[in-house]
Amino acid sequence: MTVTDFYDRLAPFYHLIYPDWDASIHRQAAALEGIIKARWGRNVQTVLDAACGIGTQALGLAARGYTVTASDLSPVEVARAKHEAAARSLPISFSVGDMRSAYAHHQRQFDVVIACDNSVPHLLTDADLLEAFQQFYACTRPGGGCLISVRDYAAEQHAGLQVKPYGIRIEGHTRYLVFQVWEFHGDIYDLAMYFVEDHGAAEAVTHIMRTQYYAVGSGTLISLLQQAGFQDVQRLDEPFFQPIIVGTHPQR
Repeated sequence: MTVTDFYDRLAPFYHLIYPDWDASIHRQAAALEGIIKARWGRNVQTVLDAACGIGTQALGLAARGYTVTASDLSPVEVARAKHEAAARSLPISFSVGDMRSAYAHHQRQFDVVIACDNSVPHLLTDADLLEAFQQFYACTRPGGGCLISVRDYAAEQHAGLQVKPYGIRIEGHTRYLVFQVWEFHGDIYDLAMYFVEDHGAAEAVTHIMRTQYYAVGSGTLISLLQQAGFQDVQRLDEPFFQPIIVGTHPQR
């Protein structure tokens, strides 16, 4: 299953990853805005979300007044993000695009480029990561910045078969059990995402999506962002739900 297939199939269920998706949208946007203002000033207006998914960060930032452009590899996720934005009357420009061709796709610069929710570790080599970061750099105006959020892979055991529970979600009369299974092969791991759909009968329906991730460390990501041209690259452990790495496109 390709990354696109994984997210196309995940799109209808993505919000179930969060106990309360709407609350997460607003909470994440508030945290991101605080970082953006602290790092790049209060005049930031334009944001490119280069891995928007179903819109978790894009929706929240647009609701806070930012002019948001958003793209993602998955056409099904982009379609859902468009629907969610329309339902909230948020004027976000969405399109389908690979983060490794972000500038070739958007052909302009933004105050800030973001890629959150552990999206960049879908790129399985340092060369692919560097290619994406070079595109982010080209998309960022001088004086602006890049912000990515990733899992803290240094805190994870890079071996064996692991179960990562997310919990129970209830929608109407349907109960979902949500969990992941990881299987490591060096720094690459296979991930299976499970949504067990229980309608109260003797049998349940299980939806499984499979993909791979690169358990890349923050030090490697910082080095690659620096190679791409960003300066003042740092890891921030607060206030987002994942570690954030930020870098600034230097003024000419």
